[in-house]
Order: sequence, then C-alpha cells, then structure tokens
Amino acid sequence: MTTPTTTPTTRTWSPPFPLDLGVVLGPLGRGPGDPTFRVDAGVWLTANTPVGPGTLHVRRADAVEARAWGEGAGWLLDGLPALLGAGDDDSAFRCHHPLVEQARRRWPGMRLTTTGRVWDALLPAVLEQKVTVSEAHRSYRELCRRFGAPAPGPATGLVVPPTPRAVLGITDWEWHRAGVDGSRRRALVAAAQVAHRLEGAFGLGGEAGRALLRKVPGIGVWTAAEVAQRAWGDPDAVSFGDFHLAGIVGWALLGRGVDDDGMAEVLAPYAPQRHRAVRYIKASGVRKPRFGPRYAPRDYRIV
Repeated sequence: MTTPTTTPTTRTWSPPFPLDLGVVLGPLGRGPGDPTFRVDAGVWLTANTPVGPGTLHVRRADAVEARAWGEGAGWLLDGLPALLGAGDDDSAFRCHHPLVEQARRRWPGMRLTTTGRVWDALLPAVLEQKVTVSEAHRSYRELCRRFGAPAPGPATGLVVPPTPRAVLGITDWEWHRAGVDGSRRRALVAAAQVAHRLEGAFGLGGEAGRALLRKVPGIGVWTAAEVAQRAWGDPDAVSFGDFHLAGIVGWALLGRGVDDDGMAEVLAPYAPQRHRAVRYIKASGVRKPRFGPRYAPRDYRIV
C-alpha cells in the first residue's frame, strides 16, 4: 500500500560541497512535458524503487529539504545524498584544456548523480536510439502516460515510469502508436525480460556494469553509457555513437569536427573521468556549426 499523499516522509540534508540542483539533476529529465520529472519550486521526480513506486521532491534552502511519498519513499530519502552527488569524487580530475578549466570554475556545483535505478534509466535511453530527441521524448511521454502508474503524492500529472512487467504487456499496435520502431521495441522487451539481472549493473559499476548491460541484444555502447551516467554516476562513461557529441567535443577542444575515434583521442588525457570532461564541455555552451537542413522527425502513427 502506498503512503497516503497527505503524509510525506521528510529529510533535511546539508551537502558539504557546492550544489546546483538543476545542474546535478538535469540529466534525469527527458524533455518538456516529461511526466516523471518536473522543475517546480524545486525538483520533482518519480521512480520504480526496489520496494515500490515513489515520488521525491527536493528543494534547496539553507539545506536540502526533501519530501517523499509512496512505498519507495524511505528508499528515495536514504539515497538522497548519492542522488545529489555525495558519492562523486572529482578530486583527481585535471583540466587539460582552457575551456574545460573555465567551465569547471563557472560550475562548481556540478556533480554526477547516482540514482541507483538501472531500469528507469534504461527505458528512455533505448527510446533515444537513432531517432531525433523530439521523437524519443514524445514516445517516452506516451508510454509513461499510458503504461506508467499514477505517482504517489500531491503533484498532479506525474506518473511513475512503466515497469518491466508493464512493458512486456504492450501490444504491437500500442508500440506503433507511441512511435517506437521494431528494433527499439525488441531491445526494450529483451531488457524487460531480464530487468532483475540488469539491476546488478549498478553494483558492478564502471566498465563491468556497462558490459553487463551490453549483453542484452539491442543495447550497445551508447545506451550502456547513457544508463551508467545516471544510474551509478559513471565518470568515464562516454556516449560514443552519439550523432552530435563527437562534433561538439571536436569543435570545443580543437576548433574542428571529429569522429568518435577523434573524440576518444582528444578525451584520452581525462581517463578515467572522460564523461565528467564532456559534462563541462557541454555546459560551456559550445555547439558545432550547422551545415545542412535539420532532420525531420518521423510520425509512425500515420503509416
């Protein structure tokens, strides 16, 4: 039974480091209208925890004030420090480029979040494979609203992401209606069938955790990295295979475009914290030049 919406569990925590809630938790949001994540007088997020669904609201005053609802409320509050980057150690990080050094000075509150939830990160990551961001976000919104559970707590419109069991019950027509093609559908079904084993990737962490995820057909280097960045705050998980990332890194650090091999070369001095370097690069605001027309999103519902 979920905790009554009028009686949240609460926790106050004082971080011993600079903290920017928006920067730390921002990667957990999946675009405008994400029904599992909302910024409103703080940050709201929902989760499938090991003990049940939960909703968490976090805001920063003199300290961090958190409230949680649902069966997973206690679990979410126990994980609050890790969620806000308490386990993230950047003491060995060294800046090898002026742009990275400037971004680090500008964003002292940037830390890597650890949600501890593999499935909740995997579902949207698979949906983002080889499609535009707007397509992926639309599919995620539709699947969450149709197959997720209403979020415990007072925030209307929030839902908990679909569980693996819910995903296994989605019919072909409903996948089509949500704009999810066959390859992503098969990857999600395969992952849902072994979701309980994939949660073990969190305990392994690092490359071992990413390797476990890649054992599922349809989950490659890019998807495993996207999950690792969020589920266990992997500082070295670079999203190789991303359509834009290599270009952004190349233009930011070299003043020219590069491919994945070139990105690996320029980021090599930052190992084992290459993802952290990428976060600073992206925070700098540098973008690669546009040389062609924008890709038009497809709408699978009209074919």
